[in-house]
Amino acid sequence: MASAADPNARFLTGSTMRHVTVMASTGAIGLVAIFAVDLLNLLYISMLGQQPVAAAVGFAGTVGFFQVSLAIGLTIGVSAAVSTRIGAGQLAEARRLATAGLVLIILATSLVAIATVLALEPILRLLGAEGETRDLAAGFLALTAVSVPFLAAGMCFAALLRSVGDARRSMNVTLAAAFATAVLDPLLIFGLELDLTGAAISTVLSRVFLAFVGWHGVTRSHKLLGRFTLAAFGADTRRILSVAGPAVLSNLATPVAAAYVTGSMALFGPAAVAGQATIDRITPVAFGLVYALTGAVGPIVAQNAGAGRYDRVRSAVRDSMVFTLVAVLGAWAVLWLAQDLLVAAFSARDATAEIVRLFCTWTAGSFVFIGALYVANAVFNNLGRALLSTAFNWGRATLGTIPLVMLGISHGPAGVMVGQAIGSVAFGAAAALVAFRVTGRLRAAASPSGTAPAARATAPAHR
Repeated sequence: MASAADPNARFLTGSTMRHVTVMASTGAIGLVAIFAVDLLNLLYISMLGQQPVAAAVGFAGTVGFFQVSLAIGLTIGVSAAVSTRIGAGQLAEARRLATAGLVLIILATSLVAIATVLALEPILRLLGAEGETRDLAAGFLALTAVSVPFLAAGMCFAALLRSVGDARRSMNVTLAAAFATAVLDPLLIFGLELDLTGAAISTVLSRVFLAFVGWHGVTRSHKLLGRFTLAAFGADTRRILSVAGPAVLSNLATPVAAAYVTGSMALFGPAAVAGQATIDRITPVAFGLVYALTGAVGPIVAQNAGAGRYDRVRSAVRDSMVFTLVAVLGAWAVLWLAQDLLVAAFSARDATAEIVRLFCTWTAGSFVFIGALYVANAVFNNLGRALLSTAFNWGRATLGTIPLVMLGISHGPAGVMVGQAIGSVAFGAAAALVAFRVTGRLRAAASPSGTAPAARATAPAHR
């Protein structure tokens, strides 16, 4: 068992609400910085006054969502394995797993990058991209594909820093990438007049910088990477994939649903796709605290599970749900008040403006339940119930999206958005209830003192 004196196991003592707030807030700062720059990037593209270019960004974002989701799923597995070992006081094993996980992530995302380039044309046709818009999206994705392994490595480094509770350095990793993009975007898009190509080059350079800053924090400040051991790589990979495999499947469900929604929006023309692209850029900025919860809650749950402190696991889940509710209500109010400014800023008109206003007024509220789903996913992935995360995410992506969006299509782009929101409400609420039931059972099964036997501390990583 790790003791409270272990500086890496800092989540075993203190207020769980404070841990959730600090981890989510610092994580959100980094995420919001990146997505705010991404939003600014779309604003720059909108200023070019070419709707096919804005629509191309939307299609490219949908494909990029698949790549990012794979990387997130793999980092969840690495973080869960490393955090659990830290909670159990097994630091040497934690370092070896961190190294094996990094190698696995780089190999997997390199293959994905190659596959993306080879299959660009059929992928974009499947999404409904046509003519000039398809050509622009293909050019953007071909340039940015080379940087996918750097993005994944940077995300892995940030997750490892969160595993030891170093929220500040994890935040700095993403802030550095956001700063690089903020500087490079206007220089390349307007200064060198490279337009969409400039945005692609900026993306590549910022991802390389993200990986470098993350590597420095992990290796220089915490020495979290050990020597790569080929003999142990197979066993370490299986251990990581016991969580990462279902987590990848879970995370791929979201871009699958997004692709279906984008294809449905494409039926109403480039204006509708541009509106969806605008919403996709606004939501991470507005709900950065919610998006940060999966990475924030995971290490807290894993460390306490590794130490057998299931009373603190349940407390962390409860506090995370409260945190989600407060964060979403605050962001929703701001969006409702600022919708006119957003419409004007992005020169939105017709279907684009309709989509932005509907989101700000009504469907943004569904993020209360999306946040609950994110928290539940973190609980399932870090307590050895990763298949539950897979089931709920795919349930939301299929039963919670396809039939409801099909029903909504007859009412135009607004019907598509409302159908998607209803599915999020249903599956988010169900996932939250199951998460509380899982943590309740684990707490009840623990010893009266709230500490599980030592043999159970590492159980989640082996299931």
